[in-house]
Amino acid sequence: ISAGVRRGVVVDASKVTEIISQAVEKVGDEIRRKIDSVYASIGGGHLSCVSSRGLVSVSRADQKISEEDINRVLQAAQAISLPSNKEIIEVFPKEFIVDGEKGIKEVLGMQGVRLEAEVLVLSCFSPFLKNTTQTILNTGLQINDLILAPLAGARAVLTPRERELGVAILDIGAGTTGLAVFEEETLVHTAIFPIGSGNITNDIAICLKTDIETAEKIKIEFGTCFLSREGKTGKQIRIEADEEPLIFSKKFLSEIIEARVSEIFSLVQKELKKISRAKLLPAGVVLTGGGANLPKIRELCKKELKLPSRIGIPRGFFPALEDPSLSTVCGLVLSGADFEGEQKFSLPQKGIGAKLKRIFRIFIP
Repeated sequence: ISAGVRRGVVVDASKVTEIISQAVEKVGDEIRRKIDSVYASIGGGHLSCVSSRGLVSVSRADQKISEEDINRVLQAAQAISLPSNKEIIEVFPKEFIVDGEKGIKEVLGMQGVRLEAEVLVLSCFSPFLKNTTQTILNTGLQINDLILAPLAGARAVLTPRERELGVAILDIGAGTTGLAVFEEETLVHTAIFPIGSGNITNDIAICLKTDIETAEKIKIEFGTCFLSREGKTGKQIRIEADEEPLIFSKKFLSEIIEARVSEIFSLVQKELKKISRAKLLPAGVVLTGGGANLPKIRELCKKELKLPSRIGIPRGFFPALEDPSLSTVCGLVLSGADFEGEQKFSLPQKGIGAKLKRIFRIFIP
């Protein structure tokens, strides 16, 4: 678990600043270049999203929709009521409506009298955002761009066809789990749950009455989301500990893990029901993040959410990367290449890269 970060939020700014400085210095030495700016990501349960709609009249006499009209309608869509300690950090257009005609993605240059925009408004707890960004700035680095963690992961693991058909990416980290739902190449919903694979480790430690380090080793070496019929015979596992041996059954361990992972999938199902997408995503669920390394998690996801599922590993890198825990950092690399026009490092993509703006969460190895 990242030192100084808890559930996607910086809780020890000085510690995080120190670790970022050390990591940047190490990378700079390896590539023999000075690093003075970064792309970063944001997560945490303080993030929330809501759908909103804006409406304006087209301003030009010839009724052609201009950039100014698009900016005005997006600004109008942000006129929502928020608590004083919350702020809008991004607006993602879902569709434009011209004179009542829905489902339009690109409206620049079209003719019309009335322009509407259906958008997804993402907001956060202002003190957390300020604390996190200041932590990076305190290292002397500039922030090129701030990207929502599940969107960074999506950039690395999803295919254009999946984003077109309808897909959910579930990024299971140590302290949080991020969800992002795409349809017709557009982000339609996102959520961050304050629960992750670290909670599984904690449950194992409590139930087996052992320390966190031992529980993590047990999870990695013996953990599975459920057992096959042959594995339910009560086979015992013996771990040598400092004071006395730790003895438990594989069945008991799998029950601990399955209960917590099922809880995560239950939260996902509630979010999908909110947007009427439960059991209705043709491309299913793509599992990524460190938690996606748990054996049988894909099968449990399919069972719980009634959707096809696969493990998402970063795409577009050579040599190939097989570890789903690297998806967010790889997505940041690809997004940075997109923003700077270095298409040779990235895969073809429409629409999403330009929308990943002004958001941040720090990942520390």
